[in-house]
Amino acid sequence: MTKFLRICRVALRALTRNKMRSFLTALGIIIGVGAVIAMVSIGEGAKKGIEDRFNSMGTNLLFVSPGSRNFRGLHSGFGGHQSLTPEDARAIETQCDAVKYTSPSVSTRAQVVYGNKNWNTSIQGTGARYPEVRNWEIAEGTYFDEGQVKAGTKVCVLGSEVKKSLFEGEDAVGQVIRVKKIPFKVLGVLKSKGESGGWFNRDDMIAVPYTAVMKRLMGVDYISSVDIQAVSSSRTAEAQKQIEELLRVRHKIAPGADDDFQVRNMSEIAEGAAQSTQIMTILLGSIASISLLVGGIGIMNIMLVSVTERIREIGIRMAIGAREKDILLQFLTEAVVLSVMGGLLGILFGIGASKLLKYISIFSQWKTVVSPQAVILAFLFSASVGIFFGFYPARKASRLDPIEALRYE
Repeated sequence: MTKFLRICRVALRALTRNKMRSFLTALGIIIGVGAVIAMVSIGEGAKKGIEDRFNSMGTNLLFVSPGSRNFRGLHSGFGGHQSLTPEDARAIETQCDAVKYTSPSVSTRAQVVYGNKNWNTSIQGTGARYPEVRNWEIAEGTYFDEGQVKAGTKVCVLGSEVKKSLFEGEDAVGQVIRVKKIPFKVLGVLKSKGESGGWFNRDDMIAVPYTAVMKRLMGVDYISSVDIQAVSSSRTAEAQKQIEELLRVRHKIAPGADDDFQVRNMSEIAEGAAQSTQIMTILLGSIASISLLVGGIGIMNIMLVSVTERIREIGIRMAIGAREKDILLQFLTEAVVLSVMGGLLGILFGIGASKLLKYISIFSQWKTVVSPQAVILAFLFSASVGIFFGFYPARKASRLDPIEALRYE
């Protein structure tokens, strides 16, 4: 142990002789480690954001949407054939025992007016069970009930962003807004759910009975999808199978023919999204790790220069009894100390960079999560780089002929 400490002390003394050169050499490792940590934190943050969003909706959620239609060899593509009706949604809820609630859905966009203020937003036609299905709490007032849905009553519930834009702090419950010049009474306000991965705001919407949207705003007799809550997470696959069998019978689809609908399981969607973000994390980390290799080449370069500058010193060490492995260990220790110090500074740089990323506009809505595993891996990689790229210069120094080294000027 004493010998190891002495070697480290000599290595630090040798490195501090040329402080600026040592710092510039370590800078490649600092940037490399910092880049790996920052890039992985972006990937981990995106993964956590997606997981939080799916968890907030629940893993026992399913979606039924229109499928593809084959007409004389021409496929319309998913969603190209409007095959779902409100009766399908009611049949799913009453005939599938693994299904707890359903909420038919149809959506459009419209300019909404209140007093002298207006706002363009998404109009979501939903069923009365939408808050339960989507696990969305009511912040103010109430949600519309089944009777209002059946009657197509002109009532609505605002997303928090719409309330803030139209009412600016006023009480919205009980007020009347106009959607496409049609008056709708505000029954309540949904609790804020925030941004969705930085691409759109889930709170920028107005919930309206789907029957009112179909009859009064769009003039259609179909729905665009059905949101479904299974009885439990363990029965989600069973619910999916029951829905598929029921809709094939209702839509009179022949055995072997393609479905004209699509049932998506939230747990499968969540798993696929998690895999995608994991691949993105690995890709970002791999790209950033290239700079670590560049930093390692810099260490090799500076250690070769150091060996050339200290040939006479090496000869004197050998002349007074230093063995080949002692010289090898000394120069290898210098390379490792250089990379480890760079790694420690790189960790600080990476953590700081990941915290600052939220102030950059492109990442402003993204979470960044500093992974302890990424920090440890980046640090170990930086130490490995020092060993790998420092070995050749150290080996070259240990193979010098003592006599030739003493004669070197």
